[in-house]
Amino acid sequence: MAVRHRERHRTQRIGWLRAAVLGANDGIVSTASLVLGVAAAHATHAGILVAGLAGLVAGTMSMAAGEYVSVHSQADSEQAELELERRELEADDKGEHRELAAIYMARGLDAALAQQVAAQLMKHDALDAHARDELGIYDTFAARPLLAAVASAGSFAAGAAMPLLVAAFAPHTRLIPLVSVTALIFLAVLGGLAAYAGGASMMKGIMRVTFWGVLAMALTAGVGALFGTLA
Repeated sequence: MAVRHRERHRTQRIGWLRAAVLGANDGIVSTASLVLGVAAAHATHAGILVAGLAGLVAGTMSMAAGEYVSVHSQADSEQAELELERRELEADDKGEHRELAAIYMARGLDAALAQQVAAQLMKHDALDAHARDELGIYDTFAARPLLAAVASAGSFAAGAAMPLLVAAFAPHTRLIPLVSVTALIFLAVLGGLAAYAGGASMMKGIMRVTFWGVLAMALTAGVGALFGTLA
């Protein structure tokens, strides 16, 4: 019996990986920055935790809603394109065959082979062939709004919980340095794991997320310290 060969490509992870990494990164950066900003304004420990928890809940819902709406818009656009292509296939099947063959010729096939490939693929599933090769709509990258929303919300909450837990257990006098350092460690680990999962350079991933994390936390802490002094 022949064994079917299967290859596992990292492109299959792009949909959920993007949403998960974005959510976790936002959760860590926004919550750590919020905690540091409020702490720099000389708030009480209880006030810092309330602000952090409110930021976690608000951010989780914002990520879920924003991701769902944006990805659903993409899904709607894809469905509209597919419906238009379906009508074109019904109205001008031969014209669509020539169009598909021309795409294959542009990719390097000779005219006869391109005509044969187009004919066989359209016989098998014409809409799928045009969706993939004319419109660039692949099942691997298809928009999945609910999955993206859940992944973003869950990863944001998980990321936000990390600096919030550090703030909850850190002594008030050492809260700012502890939250800052641990948040950068969390971001570095996240950037490295995301790069590894996507097959990219881990060092570049780590440097990228830590740079923006430092910038966000420094600016927010500066604003908190400024307004705390003015108050």
